[in-house]
Amino acid sequence: MSLLIRGGTVVNADLSQRADVLCEGGVIRAVGADLQAPAGAEVVDAGGLLVMPGGIDPHTHMQLPFMGTVTMDDFYTGTAAGLAGGTTSIIDFVIPDPKEPLIDAYRKWRGWAEKSAADYGFHVAVTWWDESVRRDMGTLVQDEGVNSFKHFMAYKNAIMCDDETLVNSFRRALELGAMPTVHAENGELVYLLQSEVAKMGITGPEGHPLSRPPMVEGEAANRAIAIADVLGVPIYIVHVSCIEAAEAVARARARGQRVYGEVLAGHLVLDDSVYRNKDFATAAAHVMSPPFRPKGHSEFLWRGLQSGQLHTTATDHCTFCAEQKAAGKANFAQIPNGCGGIEERLAVIWDAGVNSGRLTPNEFVAVTSANAARIFNLYPRKGSVSVGADADLVLWDPAAHKTLSVKTQHSKGDYNVFEGREVRGIASTTISQGKVVYAKGDLRAEKGAGRYLKRPAFGANFDAQRLRSQTLAPTAVNR
Repeated sequence: MSLLIRGGTVVNADLSQRADVLCEGGVIRAVGADLQAPAGAEVVDAGGLLVMPGGIDPHTHMQLPFMGTVTMDDFYTGTAAGLAGGTTSIIDFVIPDPKEPLIDAYRKWRGWAEKSAADYGFHVAVTWWDESVRRDMGTLVQDEGVNSFKHFMAYKNAIMCDDETLVNSFRRALELGAMPTVHAENGELVYLLQSEVAKMGITGPEGHPLSRPPMVEGEAANRAIAIADVLGVPIYIVHVSCIEAAEAVARARARGQRVYGEVLAGHLVLDDSVYRNKDFATAAAHVMSPPFRPKGHSEFLWRGLQSGQLHTTATDHCTFCAEQKAAGKANFAQIPNGCGGIEERLAVIWDAGVNSGRLTPNEFVAVTSANAARIFNLYPRKGSVSVGADADLVLWDPAAHKTLSVKTQHSKGDYNVFEGREVRGIASTTISQGKVVYAKGDLRAEKGAGRYLKRPAFGANFDAQRLRSQTLAPTAVNR
């Protein structure tokens, strides 16, 4: 099947141009002026619209078993919501239980993800260490196309990595040409502070940010970056939420270390006042880790994106309903951590970033798709409107308005952390694998249409010239 997108302005991370886009067989076959539609092709009028790469959310948790429950969105409903907002690919997380073989956990997640409506890949978490973990990491990289491993420095007595595990896993990742990623919060300090805050008689959601202050994140970020520096491995810090962690990334990059930073849409526009809402359900709906920060931190994160010291935007989409959150009504530490946002991410970042002048449209493409594709070795298949790339596109209407609300979202969560936010600039049409899957409110997501994305190890098929021309690409691994 052929699809011709006619009359739009193509916006890539490095270039904007008036051009038509011809898609055939799920791939972009031509980009240029006055393209002719093949016989029988579907023609989409993009007059007045921007044609951009479909968004890549490099941090989601679909169907996640966590804190005694399972998230509301599975791989179908979560990715369908993403398509409605212009996101066409995700990288989710396989999180083994302590002592669970990595391969077993990976196969379980692969089974859950077969219902995905959009393309997907996986980071695999290392939650413990022995020789079998080392062996499984090799199998995942070499046979399964996993090139990134997650490390939780928080959640003591559950999935937290100690420093020995970090060192062993980082070193193994270097051998394999894989990227370590970290959730940077000092789990020992969080565990202590949760107890201390509770002793003060603070048991509601307002205690959550008190138990996870910015320096808890800053310390862990500095420690992970230092370990990576000693071992000589690139590192990716997920959901950088505060000045302290952002500064750690910037300092490391200033001395030449390959460190990459991710920011969540929520951390860019919300602050910790949400936890002081007198309605428990509303306050608890915002409980995630790291928490939303005091005013001032978000502006620093924007500056990190503007300066190139922070690189990607994500959501940490992890939806729990009010009934699930109520498990922590007597103790904030028992509130399941997680918020939604996969459908709203692009609109929130466009409105708060591009409309404010903080980002150009090209920089928007960089932080919502192209950089993630480069960092995780999917570029230029993803993150680019170019010949040979996957036909995953979003037709963006910069003039259209929308009020974000749980009443209109496609996620199965029962709360929207951006509730009532008016945005200008939204997805008009989303195209996945060359097919229109969303058009002006009509969601046409297909269960099981998503494909698993194998991502080659860094160093495999390595092109030195490409690395020199793309400053965000990780270094080749010396074997």
